[in-house]
Amino acid sequence: MPTVLSLQSWVACGTVGNTAALFPLQRLGCETWSLNTVALSNHTGHERWRGETVPASSIATLFEGISELGVLARCDAVLSGYLGEAETGPVLLDIVARIKAANPRALYCCDPVMGDVGLGYYVRAGIPEFFRDRALALADIVTPNRFELEWLTGGQVRNLAEAREAAAALQQSGPAIVLATSLDADADRITAIAAGPDGVWAVETPRLPIEATGCGDAVAALFLAWLLKGKPVPDALAMTIAAIYGVIEATIHSGGGELALVAAQDELIAPSRPVSVQRL
Repeated sequence: MPTVLSLQSWVACGTVGNTAALFPLQRLGCETWSLNTVALSNHTGHERWRGETVPASSIATLFEGISELGVLARCDAVLSGYLGEAETGPVLLDIVARIKAANPRALYCCDPVMGDVGLGYYVRAGIPEFFRDRALALADIVTPNRFELEWLTGGQVRNLAEAREAAAALQQSGPAIVLATSLDADADRITAIAAGPDGVWAVETPRLPIEATGCGDAVAALFLAWLLKGKPVPDALAMTIAAIYGVIEATIHSGGGELALVAAQDELIAPSRPVSVQRL
């Protein structure tokens, strides 16, 4: 049974960051440890919220406590997402390095959370540069959306050919596997691609009429979990996208604004609507 340390945001009410990532990991059979980079009442897409950023020093102290248990060799992967402040970056890299030293087979999956198309940046200064200049070199897997993919590679991604080129550029920066999401196919469809050591694959699904916060956090967790369970890259891509599609459909039917992860939990392990994978 794989073990994952997830370092990202936390909200008391809602489904983003660790509240969107931990349950899918657990539902797919992963033990989870978690470190929170912010502690908020709800995600900041709401009109108001309360809470604060967790200082980098506090995160480092909590990890030191985990390390003192002598359990780092049991950790099979680190998953990182929203950082809160740029000072957390070096703490994250120290965590990754120490876990990899304890378990050389451990993976680092970096979700470079910095912004989105239409919203722009929603992180503090220095965080995008940290991902580009430092985190990518240590990552085994990176999971950007289109906005993040364009920023990290310095070019536009308007079609699958450009997405493939951008993914290849990221691979040259360090990570062997790239999952790029929220790529526009047309007004009615949306695409994700995954590039691995053996090729590049794409999955296309209908565009659903909802903007559900936390999808990227859940997708990164699902993709990592399927890879840890031994799925090859194209199968992990297909299972991940089929699962999140089913969750988003359930979210629409529930009438709520938060991802219906619990209500649609069976979709996480056995999606009801399989998707087809195209090799590029």
